[in-house]
Amino acid sequence: MKYKDYYATLGVPRDADIDQIKKAYRKLARTHHPDMSKAADAEAHFKDVAEAYATLKDTAKRAAYDELGHPKAGAEFAPPPNWRQDFSANGDAFQDLDLADLLASLGRGQRGAASATMPRKGRDYESAVTITLADARRGSIVNLNLADASGERTLEVTIPPGVRQDQKLRLRGKGGKGHNGASDGDIYLHISLAPHTVFRPDGLDLYFDLALAPWEAALGTEVEVPTLDGPVLLTVPAGTRSGRTLRLRGRGLADGRSDIYAIVHIDVPTTLTDSERTLYQELARISHFNPRIVALKENST
Repeated sequence: MKYKDYYATLGVPRDADIDQIKKAYRKLARTHHPDMSKAADAEAHFKDVAEAYATLKDTAKRAAYDELGHPKAGAEFAPPPNWRQDFSANGDAFQDLDLADLLASLGRGQRGAASATMPRKGRDYESAVTITLADARRGSIVNLNLADASGERTLEVTIPPGVRQDQKLRLRGKGGKGHNGASDGDIYLHISLAPHTVFRPDGLDLYFDLALAPWEAALGTEVEVPTLDGPVLLTVPAGTRSGRTLRLRGRGLADGRSDIYAIVHIDVPTTLTDSERTLYQELARISHFNPRIVALKENST
């Protein structure tokens, strides 16, 4: 059979701890997931990453894999005699298996023959999906393409409303089949939120930049602003300063439990008509407002 270097696949050292392995897997799974990558070999890379992670996250399988030594990736090899004695259920009958199938057969071998009849929970799987902010707020249905011991299958998954970036959903009983009456495994689905042209998520809240004209900020006004459910009117109080945060309650990713925050930026016209220039000149003549004095007073308190 051909040797596969699972550590190299995940890009981690051979002494990596489980947290390093998980972090590397999540990053690579997002990169190569067929729903996120347009590369022709994305699905193949995704399966390789999933196969490597399935072995290295399992203490028993990782120990057995490490006992195989460190042949060159892709090289033909055979497990050493002691490995056959400890892990093979059928002597040399596994020479036609690939490495993933060989490791998946652990627990059915001679190391504690009674384990073959003991209940064994089905295998857990991890997958990643990217959704829009609108789908995060309203909920959505996605199709996951999974490859396991029984072949490839497509699973329809309902993502509930109000999920956040890097949230992990547990799909109970949707993983590998249990053995001898044990429960089926689970699928852990890692959520990523696609970048948005307007909003920046922070937890369940959303932030965006709101540009105001000087007179809008000084006099107060109502402006139309976006939300994930469509535009609404936002009241801008008179005397609003640049950097102030205005809140739209209940409009974030979790309906009624999170908000949208508009961060005010005051903009000025780059060109003026004669009438506008006259008005600004008149305002400069009669106004006693000096923003530098105001800033000095605030910094001194």
